[in-house]
Amino acid sequence: MPSKTETRRENLRQRLIELGEAVITEQGLPALKARSLAVEAGCSVGAIYNVFPDLHHLALAINGRTFKRLGEQVAGAVSALTDTPACERLVAMGLAYLDFASENTAAWTALFEIDMAVGEEIPHWYMAALEVLFDHIRRPVAELRPDLSPEDVEFLVRGLFSSVHGIVWLGLQKRISAVPRHEISRMITLILSEIGE
Repeated sequence: MPSKTETRRENLRQRLIELGEAVITEQGLPALKARSLAVEAGCSVGAIYNVFPDLHHLALAINGRTFKRLGEQVAGAVSALTDTPACERLVAMGLAYLDFASENTAAWTALFEIDMAVGEEIPHWYMAALEVLFDHIRRPVAELRPDLSPEDVEFLVRGLFSSVHGIVWLGLQKRISAVPRHEISRMITLILSEIGE
């Protein structure tokens, strides 16, 4: 049974994650500041660093929750499509990714803004959350391309993710090379529909 100190520490950890998630969702990753979080949480700045080594690790914990929500939205998009052709399932996932990014732009952007120091080990749980997302893509890709080795399927999965992510990123950031928002869905559909051709 956890001690009172451990319980308080865990409660503060969860509170900081929730408060930090709200900050990132509303204002983006750069707005995550220890002093304002401490005020919101009703604790000292030092108490934050008793729970997390630094704000970077707090941001990772928040991003882990975002990856989980993203994975759930992507999985939900194909949960009722078990008898649907693999290409259509890929398109549904790509469009779900776009929807999530559009509806949660600041939190989604924070997933890819976080800096990782050279040689810093990415936490296992963080990579596991990303792997769940890749696993949803892996199944229809393996169906569509049985001619590929497992290694090449993995390359294709990551390439498809990178392609869809790039389209969404450029579109939502309104970069010069982006397509208009209303055309992003069409572009994703065209690209993912070609995989089995």
